[in-house]
Amino acid sequence: MHVTSAVSVRVPAKVNLQLAVGPLRGDGYHDLVNVFHAVSLFDEVTAAPADRLEITVRAAPRSRVDIGGVPVGDGNLAARAARLVAARLGVEPHVSLLIRKAIPVAGGMAGGSADAAAALVACARLWDDRDAPALTRDDLLALGAELGSDVPFALLGGTAVGVGRGERLTPALARGPFHWVFATADGGLSTPAVYGECDRLRDAAGEPAPDPAVSDALMAALATGDAKALGAALANDLQPAALSLRPSLARTLAAGRDAGALGALVSGSGPTCAFLAGSGEDADDVAAALDAADVAAQVLRATGPVPGATPL
Repeated sequence: MHVTSAVSVRVPAKVNLQLAVGPLRGDGYHDLVNVFHAVSLFDEVTAAPADRLEITVRAAPRSRVDIGGVPVGDGNLAARAARLVAARLGVEPHVSLLIRKAIPVAGGMAGGSADAAAALVACARLWDDRDAPALTRDDLLALGAELGSDVPFALLGGTAVGVGRGERLTPALARGPFHWVFATADGGLSTPAVYGECDRLRDAAGEPAPDPAVSDALMAALATGDAKALGAALANDLQPAALSLRPSLARTLAAGRDAGALGALVSGSGPTCAFLAGSGEDADDVAAALDAADVAAQVLRATGPVPGATPL
């Protein structure tokens, strides 16, 4: 078997342009319609041969990401990704994974899932037997779906509609670039806790969960590159739950809207807030206003859509 010395893969964060949450299923998941959009905040994962599976996590250069809560053992999704690839290829999972993080941790931007996607690609290339077919993209997407709902999109990138748990993807036309500002928060929000609060709020209001459906207005805005229409169509069914658990996010959203953002929402299960601007200059203004309002741990600029996990 041919083994290369090291493989590095860059992988983007995501923002959910629409997250429609259906009723709770018998398996504990919810049916979703999830419009994913990859943005230019990147983690980088480097896989190199080692005597055992080991993970090192560092903040990326010029990044202020707090990596204190990121696991470095089997609790890291990238470790599970390496083991899946090794089992599929019939090799021992002896690999050193160096994860350089610029995606906010526990921020609703799928940083852990992105690292798992990058590890899938990096390990598949590291252990590629040149005398046999390598794992195909479809193979990696299937392995990604075993790891979590957001992992397949991190492999695909661009913009896509996810259904089921979000793992069944259809690419969507998006005429970007779209300009984004992200406001991170101190501490994370537990994704299971946010979904649980969503169910609790619906039960308390006596509102049955609707069957999720993709927004025609949002898809039309993406296809035409209309940032104003896209901003108006952004939607997240988990946002009331995130605000219930972290009321301070309402002030963050209001500050961005007051600064001229075309759209504002909590990204995924939060607590990062996402703001769509009409241009790069407008995004600079929104970012400056958020900084001045002191409503975020960190303010980040990005554009989208961008490609998924890409070897360097």
